[in-house]
Amino acid sequence: MKHFWKCLRGAAIGAATLAATTAVAEELRIGTASQGGAFYPVGQAISTLVGAHADGLTMVPVVTQGSVQNPRLVNNGEVDIAITNNNLSVLANKGVGPYKKAGAMNLRAIGSLHFSVLHMMTLDGSDINSVADLKGKRVAVGPAGGGTIPFMTQVLGLAGLTVDDITPSFLSYSDGFSQLADGNVDAAFALSGYPAGAVMQAQANKKLKYIALSEADIEAALAKYPNYNKVVIPADVYNTDTDGALLGVNNMLIVDASMSDAVAMAITAAIYDHMDEFRAENAHARQIDPARSLDLKIPLHPGAAAYFNK
Repeated sequence: MKHFWKCLRGAAIGAATLAATTAVAEELRIGTASQGGAFYPVGQAISTLVGAHADGLTMVPVVTQGSVQNPRLVNNGEVDIAITNNNLSVLANKGVGPYKKAGAMNLRAIGSLHFSVLHMMTLDGSDINSVADLKGKRVAVGPAGGGTIPFMTQVLGLAGLTVDDITPSFLSYSDGFSQLADGNVDAAFALSGYPAGAVMQAQANKKLKYIALSEADIEAALAKYPNYNKVVIPADVYNTDTDGALLGVNNMLIVDASMSDAVAMAITAAIYDHMDEFRAENAHARQIDPARSLDLKIPLHPGAAAYFNK
């Protein structure tokens, strides 16, 4: 009888252990962008880190329309976490700009990611040398509803232009830069991390140049739009004759404020405790400085703040 109870107790412990190890992990959804952009592979890498290092959590990347749509998806509960940028996160929490209909949101940051840079490019030899020269030109401006549009609108404004002063083509970055290489548009824009695949593909066939921003232009933009940053892309990235002094914006991970502190901290630790793995898997992660997480334009989630301030 003693042996029977011992065996029964052992079986119960084994069953409990098996149940614990086979418990279904909570699956989170991360909003990224189209598969041709930088956000999707960054989201894939983050999902891998969370699945490997956050106990009880898994994550899957979700294709979305990108940085403008992602705050809405978090706010509506369609995704649990998403990638957007400093500028848009501020607008979303205020309920202004593209988020006027949705109203003020309650988003919080998990941490800083890479910069997205407003690539403004044309063919080498083009008579377009400045933003003002875009007047009357055919310009590929990225997908409708994408993050390039509001950023580009503000940059055009620095030269006294509006979208009505150009002929916009709402194309994916890949299609827009392909159209540039083929001569079907005069210039192409892309708000993307660098190197951007669309630009790399175009420059393999045609020599490109930057549509230059003067130092005065950049200073005026930074004074008017403090959420932006000056980013210099070395000439050897796209085989251009000069470095590109461009405007960029810091990307970030956002969640709703209602996410539990424990889950937020687990996600944060899974990513930022394993930056070597992140950088090995994704080239854009090499541009991430975790310290910038303390200077984002919306508050950190308390779980993320606890991680960065420990």
